[in-house]
Amino acid sequence: MQGHLFPRLALATALLTVGLIVFGAVVRVTDSGLGCGNHWPLCNGTVVPPLDNLTAWIEWLHRLFAVLIGLLGIATLVVAIRAYRKRNPGVLTFTVIAAVLFVVQSGLGAMVVLFDLPPTMVTLHLGTAMLLLGALLVAAIYASYQPKQAVQRDNFTSLAYITTALALVIILTGALVRGSGATLACVDWPLCNGAVFPFDQGQLQIIHMTHRVAVLALGISLALLVWMAQRTRQDGRVKTLTILALVMYLAQAGVGALYVFTAADPLWGAAHVGFAAATWALLVAVSAFETLSNRVGSEAEWRGSSPVKP
Repeated sequence: MQGHLFPRLALATALLTVGLIVFGAVVRVTDSGLGCGNHWPLCNGTVVPPLDNLTAWIEWLHRLFAVLIGLLGIATLVVAIRAYRKRNPGVLTFTVIAAVLFVVQSGLGAMVVLFDLPPTMVTLHLGTAMLLLGALLVAAIYASYQPKQAVQRDNFTSLAYITTALALVIILTGALVRGSGATLACVDWPLCNGAVFPFDQGQLQIIHMTHRVAVLALGISLALLVWMAQRTRQDGRVKTLTILALVMYLAQAGVGALYVFTAADPLWGAAHVGFAAATWALLVAVSAFETLSNRVGSEAEWRGSSPVKP
């Protein structure tokens, strides 16, 4: 019973984490990061903010959302300990990693508030949230996915890992763009104030354009990944996930352009982060499926049988 419950709990916690990430983007794009002042866990010295303070309510609801995820995460951890401690330690390992990341992320959230939103901590805060999302997804997949075919590690496997890492890089550079105040350093798109490489325009323009270059690299890597999945993989889930990741990437890139053209409209800013999180989550799933299929292939080879080649 608990074995069937865990994947649902882990997936539900992961989906709520996506919601928390998007809510965090709303906090940033509405400049509500200090809506509760430098107070944590209280909000301007009170448990509940006054009704007429919108920015305080946005920040307070973000914190409440995090508490709810923490409670659900505790339940997920308890189920993992009871159901997988002996029969599938990998599930428990990633669940424990997720629990540790939640604690770290919460601590970083407090430091962001207490130290007046320093860009480095804002970036680390978002990055840790993405790693938390990834760990929950991997735990859910490890608990529920049984590869139908074994595959050997090949170029597709390596590219899947590289593309997943690139997805995290663009998220971190995007957070740095926002945190450093470089959001509108480039007022056109895809060029930066008419230049491809704005090295002579200033630090903020360089930060902004570095993010765009990382996004372009991810697009090229994703397109190759989709092409290789269609040619080398038989698992329909892997093929579908790579296509969905490309769709989410294109949506994220398009919304990023709209964010610039609309002079940093909060709606597009939050949507931009949401699509980036979805792209990352889908690529984490592809990497997890690939790792499990490779593991079955390695075990089959070790036992003397022939793994199915892609």
